[in-house]
Amino acid sequence: MAADPDPIEIVSADADPGEIISAGVLPVGADPARGAPPGGVPAGGEPASVAPVDVEPGQVVRVLREVGGLGAYFEIRTDPAEEADPTWRPFPETDGDRLLELTGLYAERLGTTERRVAASILFQGLASRLWSPVIAAAARGIVPDLSGLHWRWAPGAPVALWLAGPSGWAAGDARTAARLVHRVVVTEQLAPLRETMLGFVGLADGLVWGNAASALAGGLNVGPPDPAREALVRELLLLEPLAGTGSFGARGFVRRSCCLYYRVPPGGELCGDCALLAPGPSGVPPRR
Repeated sequence: MAADPDPIEIVSADADPGEIISAGVLPVGADPARGAPPGGVPAGGEPASVAPVDVEPGQVVRVLREVGGLGAYFEIRTDPAEEADPTWRPFPETDGDRLLELTGLYAERLGTTERRVAASILFQGLASRLWSPVIAAAARGIVPDLSGLHWRWAPGAPVALWLAGPSGWAAGDARTAARLVHRVVVTEQLAPLRETMLGFVGLADGLVWGNAASALAGGLNVGPPDPAREALVRELLLLEPLAGTGSFGARGFVRRSCCLYYRVPPGGELCGDCALLAPGPSGVPPRR
C-alpha cells in the first residue's frame, strides 16, 4: 500500500455518513449490459464469479423506499418523472473539470486552500452516501444495480441520488451479498470516481480506500444495531482494495491510513477511528 502524503490524518465514523457532504462533519446477472457481478477474493486475490438471481424492478423500488425511511442520506429516488429534471447528472462523475470545480467550492466551504484535503473529504462523503442505502438494502435481501444512478449536489446541500430503470439482485447470504455490493459500489462507482479525481489531485491509494472503508464501517453507527448489516460490512472489509485498511477491536473500527481532516482550519483534530488516539482508562479513546 502506498504511503499517504501525511502520517497522521484519519477520519471518524461517528456521525450520520451523509452529513460529511452537507455539513462537513466527518463520521468515523447475469445481464452483460449490467456487467458481470463480482465474486469473493480467493487466495490469489481476484474476485471469483458468482451467479446472482435477478429480482423484479418493483422489488428494488420497494426496498429502496423502505431504506429511504431511515433518513435523507439513505434515500435513492426511483420516480421515472425525475428524468425531466435537467440538473441530474450520471454518477460516478467522470467530468474532471466539473469535479475539480466542485472540489474547489467544497474547499472554500471547509476553509482550506489545500485541494487534496477537500478532495479526500469529498470522496469519503460520496462513499458514505453510496454505502448507506446499498448496505441497508442488501441487509434486507436486495442489492440494487446502480448502473442508472444519477446525482445532484452543490457544496452546502445534501447529495441527492436518483436511480433510473431500477433493477437488482437477490442478496443471498452475507458473503454473496458482499461480492455483489463490492462490484456495485467499489468497482462501478468508487473506482471510476477515484480515477477522475486523480486527474486533478494526488491522493494515495491507502488514503482513498481507507476513506471508503471508514465510511463503510461508520455506517454501522447510524440507526439501531443490525447484525445483518454488520456481517455484510465485515465481509466487504475482507475484499480488495478494502482489505487491510483497518480492523475492528474493543473501540470499534480503527483505520490504518489518513483522511487529512485534521488539516481543516482551525484544526480538524483526530477522529473517532484514528489509530493514534490514546486510549483512556477503560481502553477506549476519548472522543474529540
